[in-house]
Amino acid sequence: MRRLQSYAVGRWVDGAGTGTVLRHAVTGAEVAVASSAGLDVGAMLDHGRGVGGPALRRLTFHQRARILKALAQYLLARKEEFYLVSSWTGATSADSWIDIDGGIGTLFAYASRGRREFPDETYYVDGAPEALSKGGTFIGRHICVPMEGVAVQINAFNFPVWGMLEKLSTSFLAGVPTIAKPATVTSFLAEAVARAMIESEILPAGSFQFICGSTGDLLDRLGGQDSVAF
Repeated sequence: MRRLQSYAVGRWVDGAGTGTVLRHAVTGAEVAVASSAGLDVGAMLDHGRGVGGPALRRLTFHQRARILKALAQYLLARKEEFYLVSSWTGATSADSWIDIDGGIGTLFAYASRGRREFPDETYYVDGAPEALSKGGTFIGRHICVPMEGVAVQINAFNFPVWGMLEKLSTSFLAGVPTIAKPATVTSFLAEAVARAMIESEILPAGSFQFICGSTGDLLDRLGGQDSVAF
């Protein structure tokens, strides 16, 4: 029985302890063990903020969008692997299609929107110039720039692929690194996709990390530049 791993600070890490046994939804057979005990979530946050964030902020919207498209193409070519693992969750072929193809489709969709709706710049101009003086000699403009923290993304058990890839798409396009945490009961499927993402070597270092198991005290360590999505 395989022990699932978390991807933290650029490497795959085993959790300590006995962990949680995960079972095949149809046969009841044990398929994996999940544990994040002993995981250094503080180091993960530092890595995301100090490595992933700067790497993403150096890229323009169009460059980030092209990376999302390349990742989508890579995962699409390997989707049959994910369908096999998805069946262990009790999903039918139609269920898996919504989750897997739907999840990959969101990467394509946000890649397209990133190139179509945003400039080839590292920032986004929000609205027209604002006159701040009567004669128009003093004006201002609002611009949107990436937050300098991490996006912690906690996903549902019934969409282990779609939930993870949709949240990743928006954060990545916005220039913010992700720490993804799938629901433990179906985390073996999310981990299979996460492994393929890392194997692709498409994502910038530090832009994607993955927790298989509990988040521990991660949420207590977040600050004003970080975000949480459920």
